[in-house]
Amino acid sequence: MKFRILSCAEQELAEAADYYNAQCPGLGYDMAAEVKKTFQRIIDFPTTWPLISDRVRRCIVHRFPYGVLYQQREEEILVVAVMHMKRDPRSWQNRNWQ
Repeated sequence: MKFRILSCAEQELAEAADYYNAQCPGLGYDMAAEVKKTFQRIIDFPTTWPLISDRVRRCIVHRFPYGVLYQQREEEILVVAVMHMKRDPRSWQNRNWQ
């Protein structure tokens, strides 16, 4: 199955990693590695995590307060957000999903 990440989700991940690296050198790389492990869990078991809307699921990142929001479509898994869990929970809903 194809795996695709929206550019806005890639940007969120990069900004979060930069933030953590600024707090403690190397911590951002650890965070990015945990997110990539989360991507692999989603690929391996796409229907495991709960739906938070009609078509979007959320998988929590280990060690960091982030969640990966994604859709399982017919031919792909689409990551729509890598979001901090304490921020506006609806911010991902107004994105261009193309």
